[in-house]
Amino acid sequence: MGLNVNFKLNLIQLSGLYHQETKKQMETAPKKLKFFDLTMIVISLVIGMGIFRTPVNVAQSAMTPAIFFLAWFFGGLIALSGALTYAEIGSRYPVTGGYYKIFSACYHPSIAFAINSIILVSNAASVAAVALVGAEYISNVAFSSLENTAEIKMWIAGCCILLFYGLNLLGLRTSSFVQNLLMMFKLGLMLLIISVLFVSPDANTAVSNIKDTAMSWSDFGYAMGVCLVAVSFTYGGFQHSINFGAELKDTRIMPRAILTGIAVVILLYMIINYAYYRVIGFENLGNAESIGAIMASKILGSSGFTVVSLLFFFSVLGYVNVMLLSNPRVMFAMSEEGTMPASFQKSNLKTKVLTTALTVFTITIVITLFYAKEFDKILDYIMFLDSIGMAFSAATIFYFRRKKVKPENQHVYKMPLYPLMPIFYILAYIFIATSVFVNKPDAALKGLLIFVIFFALYWLIKFWNRNLSKKVAEL
Repeated sequence: MGLNVNFKLNLIQLSGLYHQETKKQMETAPKKLKFFDLTMIVISLVIGMGIFRTPVNVAQSAMTPAIFFLAWFFGGLIALSGALTYAEIGSRYPVTGGYYKIFSACYHPSIAFAINSIILVSNAASVAAVALVGAEYISNVAFSSLENTAEIKMWIAGCCILLFYGLNLLGLRTSSFVQNLLMMFKLGLMLLIISVLFVSPDANTAVSNIKDTAMSWSDFGYAMGVCLVAVSFTYGGFQHSINFGAELKDTRIMPRAILTGIAVVILLYMIINYAYYRVIGFENLGNAESIGAIMASKILGSSGFTVVSLLFFFSVLGYVNVMLLSNPRVMFAMSEEGTMPASFQKSNLKTKVLTTALTVFTITIVITLFYAKEFDKILDYIMFLDSIGMAFSAATIFYFRRKKVKPENQHVYKMPLYPLMPIFYILAYIFIATSVFVNKPDAALKGLLIFVIFFALYWLIKFWNRNLSKKVAEL
């Protein structure tokens, strides 16, 4: 996630999943993704807007700079173990839209429905969170002198979401070319921030004076757990690499591409956080806003703060549009499988927009935004839901191994250190979910309630469809 979902993944992979003719074309098309292609996909799946906001949350939770940096490194190891786990799953079950399909293949339909539904809810919350990040950047430029800035940010975020809802209803289609340019722009912003270390004359003046002190293991575990909530959110997105298992020219490139991609991300994240630490300072980072713009202003001055803040805001709008475009297609697929009402297949005859699915997804985003109101609250909510999805999805590797599932006449990638790596990954997300439960029990309980509601909803839908079929048969 890192507040980013690759546009190619969502538009090409997911829309292909939901339109049978396109799906057939994709399945018969030559496999052409090479090492560099998949490496860039992994990087783009992970790097989003999170690195320009969540270091604030990590600094707030870390007791010392050492814990701050250790959390980012440990989060990278979690991401690496997870990415390799999903690489084998994708190799063994190379189907279009695999991340959403593995639940149906390995679990009871009721569990698959509940998990896929909470993933959709989590994605909706992610849109709300990203919109708030963008609103934070723009409000610090345009509304810094006004009071009630929290309310202003919320309304700015809400207006952005509704704006792109309206544009999508008109049939707006953003090209993958634009999305890839946006990815390069984000990388450029990261390099700009890192360059502050070398070109800004006062880059070293804010170094923290806090000295690492001895602490108990319980204090260390608590601090690390809270830090990993934000860190894992920023590293998220790699799990969608599973969707490309069917598109590779040679499945043997998958582990190398994933290792390279995650290594690049870890290196960039460690360097950029070091830049934050050196320039803003550990004491100030936990209370800072628009940290990306602050870093840019060290080179470009006050005008740079304004320009970069605006660019960040527009980057957020691109993410909001992609999510509004892709997630309704997941709901369409679930409806086709009979796990959601048939109304989610309804589309506008002229624009081909999935109006019901788009509207329901947008309503979910807006409800999350105006209910939680703050980025930090939404973050805990997202990560608890994501922890459920991550643990269940990674556990499918044990099913595929035990059943020896693999495609015919294809090489299957086998991850190293099995089963230690998937167990480590699953336990890590259980640890993160536990940290949310201990630190923010309200967010965790609501997440569990959502899971139970969707689980019960599956049986209600099945009962309704069964009765409806009986009535039709009687007629």
